[in-house]
Amino acid sequence: MNSTQRTTFRTRATMAGLAAGGLVLAGFTAPVAAAAPCMVSEAAGTISAVSGAAGQYLASHPGADQALSTARTQPREQARETVRAYFTANPGEYVELKNITAPLVDLQNRCGTAGIPSDFVSAFNEFQAG
Repeated sequence: MNSTQRTTFRTRATMAGLAAGGLVLAGFTAPVAAAAPCMVSEAAGTISAVSGAAGQYLASHPGADQALSTARTQPREQARETVRAYFTANPGEYVELKNITAPLVDLQNRCGTAGIPSDFVSAFNEFQAG
């Protein structure tokens, strides 16, 4: 693994870790009343599976990886436009990535979002909505 790959891996791992921590807290602190129990182990497994699949997908789709990496460093409105422009031009990639992240939607719907930074929730929901 060269230094660029290590940096990319560390960046993805850091983002996945932050997301995992936030979603694990959400599953632990804010279960929806009538839903199945939100077990930390289930949340961690879901987050791990989605992170792995998304990482593999982005590694094989450098345009999407670049757009999302660029957006991460931009102000919110500019980031939104960067992501929207890329996925508008590449709708198949949008659908594929949306399908990969769908298990997180289910987890969020069942377990809530308490403990997750609002910017993360907002960005994720916006991506899922199209």
